[in-house]
Amino acid sequence: MQIRTALILCAGFGERLNPLTEKIPKPLLELNNVTLLENCINLVIKLGIKKIFLNTFHLSDQIISFIKKKNFQIEIQIVEDGKEILDTGGGILNMMKKSSDEDFIIFNPDTLWNKTYHEEIIKMQNFYFSNKLNNALLLTNKTLSFDKNLSGDFNLKDNLIYREDTTNFIYIGCQILNKNLFNKYEVKNFSVTEIWNELMKNNELNGFESVHQFYHLTNLETFRKLEDL
Repeated sequence: MQIRTALILCAGFGERLNPLTEKIPKPLLELNNVTLLENCINLVIKLGIKKIFLNTFHLSDQIISFIKKKNFQIEIQIVEDGKEILDTGGGILNMMKKSSDEDFIIFNPDTLWNKTYHEEIIKMQNFYFSNKLNNALLLTNKTLSFDKNLSGDFNLKDNLIYREDTTNFIYIGCQILNKNLFNKYEVKNFSVTEIWNELMKNNELNGFESVHQFYHLTNLETFRKLEDL
């Protein structure tokens, strides 16, 4: 089986990258003359995904204009959050409701996605379907993070995610979720971490380990360092 639809989260304010993101939405920031969003879309295309839903809120007109101008070789539908920002959970659910699919791969574009992730994500997808799961998060050991100030989010053992006093794994912005996880939620402002935490309580939050160096636009300082690479 293969996932047909990707969701890309592009609605955030990116406040940790101010003043840059006061005028440019974070997904349209460039490194090596390529926007973060284009990197992400290129990976989605390489994965064989058929359609992208992309949500917007902050400076949405720029993202809409960018998508029209680039004319990517994949169907992209822009879904605006509405009058108020929906956060990650609400934004995901709002996009899921536009599709009849059940399983979605979801990306945060502020990770520097590239073709080296292709094989890992295919393996995560196979892990997801072969084990008949309803969730899988891509994690990496914090030692692989370019930004050494990032602390861990979780622990990972035998593909199960949990938390202890010391956490060594970082969620790097790619997950597969089934629509049924959102059955009791409405389209409003809430974080997807609410769903993660509920799954974790029942030992049902699944992780897949990435072994690649993790580059992420944490803040303005990190962005400047990445520009100098």
